[in-house]
Amino acid sequence: MSTTRRLPSLPAGTTRRLPVGAAAGVAGFLAEPHVATLTTLRPDGSPHVVAVRFTWDEAAGLARVLTVGSTRKARNLAGQGGRVALCQAVGFRWVTLEGLATVHDVPDRVSEGVRRYAERYGSPPPHPPGRVVIEIAVDRITQLNLD
Repeated sequence: MSTTRRLPSLPAGTTRRLPVGAAAGVAGFLAEPHVATLTTLRPDGSPHVVAVRFTWDEAAGLARVLTVGSTRKARNLAGQGGRVALCQAVGFRWVTLEGLATVHDVPDRVSEGVRRYAERYGSPPPHPPGRVVIEIAVDRITQLNLD
């Protein structure tokens, strides 16, 4: 049986921890260097799903995806951002992180995404022109077989 945990919104500058009972299994699984699918919505409302590498910052409640600003996923979030789902699945284990995503090209934010990516995947990410970071403020975690 899958479980869903809704995380309350937090004021700016505060940190978030995974709910009690989810921390060990979910955090451990998210620390494994797998790819995930990122789902955004196109302007016509249809889903756009793409495989991505990502990082999870448990203390901040942020998932980060590095990309280029001209990609469909970044363009879908341009301006005010939008809700997304990021799902890592391996066999019969999976976790989905949902939340509001925003795109940033600020060097400090992109650098933090690069640092965390290199730490997670063991090598630096590609460095294409126009690189941005998508930050997802996670407010819902759904998982299966991670308790």
